[in-house]
Amino acid sequence: MNGYAVEIENLVKTFGEFVAVDHVSLAVRQGEIFGFLGPNGAGKSTTIRVLCGLLTPTAGRATVAGFDVSREPEQVRRNIGYMSQKFSLYDDLTVDQNIDFFTGMYGVPRDRRAARKDYVLRMAGLTERRQALTATLSGGWKQRLALGCAILHDPPIIFLDEPTSGVDPIARGAFWELIRDLSNTGHTIFVTTHYMDEAEYCHRLALMYRGKVIALGAPADLKRELSTHTLLRLDTTAPLDTMRALEGAPGVLDVAVFGGGLHVTVDGGDAAGERALMETIRARLTARGIDIRRLEKILPSLEDVFVALIEAEERKAA
Repeated sequence: MNGYAVEIENLVKTFGEFVAVDHVSLAVRQGEIFGFLGPNGAGKSTTIRVLCGLLTPTAGRATVAGFDVSREPEQVRRNIGYMSQKFSLYDDLTVDQNIDFFTGMYGVPRDRRAARKDYVLRMAGLTERRQALTATLSGGWKQRLALGCAILHDPPIIFLDEPTSGVDPIARGAFWELIRDLSNTGHTIFVTTHYMDEAEYCHRLALMYRGKVIALGAPADLKRELSTHTLLRLDTTAPLDTMRALEGAPGVLDVAVFGGGLHVTVDGGDAAGERALMETIRARLTARGIDIRRLEKILPSLEDVFVALIEAEERKAA
């Protein structure tokens, strides 16, 4: 596999006139945790389904585990594990019975089935719950079982499509520990997520928007690129009036709602320029009768990167 588990070149997938995936190119290294980030409808899930051999690409080329997804979809499916947004488990079966069923579905050799079942139960922490009906498990435990069933045949590449959607933060943290363990043993993990804290766990990220990859790199590198400008945290008594007041202000590049306050991107240059801009912002808001509760320089988060890049794309489109 020449060091790459997944390679995509100018991949296109259309549905009639709608372009779901628009000339995407990227490569994922073996053992990497690779994250796909983007809003609903960005093309993340469609790309994963193409890579899993579930959809045929309209144009371009993609290989998974060295196999072409168009010409060799069966070989691709034998070398991957796939966990979708919706748990593909049978609620009326026990944990044991679900594992037995998927062991057969994935064609695990009979002489390896007992060992693989034992591994999955231990890996997922389900040994004490093996006789429980799946319907009685919490979302976090179902999630662990679904991951375990997806890797029963020990695939080198695992696709996880929004695997932690609707699961509480503690269960999400435990699930990501399992993902890191799999990566440490050489498995390649390709995961889509909406959670910015989860994106931080990935070795590299691709940000998709309207079918295109608009940013690609390690989380730290993406944040560093945004750090070419200064980011301010601004809390006031009137956030909407504040946004209107700062619109078009000299040196202010962008104002975005963030939690209960605002993130303001400014082009301050050096430290003296930053201080001068902050004083200008204070004066501008005070003149309009807006009280400032907090104004300080902060480091950008992935959410700031996400918002800034998408707003830049929307400005281009406009």
